[in-house]
Amino acid sequence: MSLTVRAITDSEWPAYSDVLFEAFNSSYPSEIRERWRELAEIDRTIAAFDGDLAVGGAQILSFSMTVPGGPIPVAGVTSVGVLPSHRRRGVLTALMTRQLHDLHENGREAVAALYASEAGIYGRFGYGRAADTLSFRIPTHDSAFTRSAPTDPALRLRLVPPADALPALQRVYDAVRPGRPGLYGRSGGFWRNEILPDTEHDRGGMGPLRCLVAEDATGARGYALFRARGRWSEHSVPEGEVRLLELMATDPAAYALVWRGVLDRDLCAVVHAGRRPVDDPIMHLLADPRRLNAIWFDDLWIRLVDVDRALAARAYAAPADLVLEVVDEICPWNAGRLRLVTDKGSCEPTDAPADLTLPVDVLGAAYLGGRPLRAAADAGLVREHRPGALRELSAAMMWDPAPWGCRVF
Repeated sequence: MSLTVRAITDSEWPAYSDVLFEAFNSSYPSEIRERWRELAEIDRTIAAFDGDLAVGGAQILSFSMTVPGGPIPVAGVTSVGVLPSHRRRGVLTALMTRQLHDLHENGREAVAALYASEAGIYGRFGYGRAADTLSFRIPTHDSAFTRSAPTDPALRLRLVPPADALPALQRVYDAVRPGRPGLYGRSGGFWRNEILPDTEHDRGGMGPLRCLVAEDATGARGYALFRARGRWSEHSVPEGEVRLLELMATDPAAYALVWRGVLDRDLCAVVHAGRRPVDDPIMHLLADPRRLNAIWFDDLWIRLVDVDRALAARAYAAPADLVLEVVDEICPWNAGRLRLVTDKGSCEPTDAPADLTLPVDVLGAAYLGGRPLRAAADAGLVREHRPGALRELSAAMMWDPAPWGCRVF
């Protein structure tokens, strides 16, 4: 196999998209392909070619993502796939290595992020599991809130056509995003093509997209996007279901009201709420938290492309002054010792003895503030050379609230 990896041209987009659809065992109608094309950045889309045949590909979407301390530019890695005929022949390694080298040389982003189709793939390329998510299956008849649940008589709840609700959705999302590591900026195109589409393909057997907005005289303070499907048992007992796609609120009272609007949907027996944050306040509002029936999944994976720039770009919860020996087999420019001084926001090369030795994927996993380092050390992935250094770095990197990406890009 004569393998070449390079950026595609506009004319190669159809062949590139065919590769990804085949790699993901998918078949999309033309309007879905057009939406995908509108979001794609052709100059940041690469493909692997076996001669003239496209056999694999990967994209980058340019994002602003919140990290501890505020937003930074992040490369959103997406649509990574290889034709079944060319798997286990080095194609994925060639794609991921080229992409990381391009990011380093370009210098626009020191951090890359992705959602993994398979959790076992990306660790070998230096990505760390930086955020987790919960999925809930809540029976509506057991969804009572605690007596202390917040209320605000100034709030009202309205069902709004999703297309008409976009200004309200943007207002709430943009207010919430700066405080939650992992949330990323959404362009108008992203809202139109990823969040609000409502074709039969998007519905997946459920009903149309619906939107609840909690508002007062000043405007929107919360919203929920969901789909519902009616169903009755053989004895005519209503067993409808709600699939909650997204719920955001700027304050506790709006949050509680929007949840009640979802849980109190008539003729529905269960609410499926996927990809919720691991510190979701619903766990404290529900009178019987066991009724959440929570399942844990991995969410965002983070890769520090340039470790020194990435560590200097975020804020820290506690002071730390440490020398880190970074192990990075994919990006050799990261390998070596760096002195991190959190009070100064500096991370620079040094010849001083290392306090800790750790691989780049462990640093990536801790980067958004949701992954303590002790478990990685207990697993033998981190070596402590100065007593107390592990606790010092872990305390500095932790952050509240927990990281969460919300929707797959």
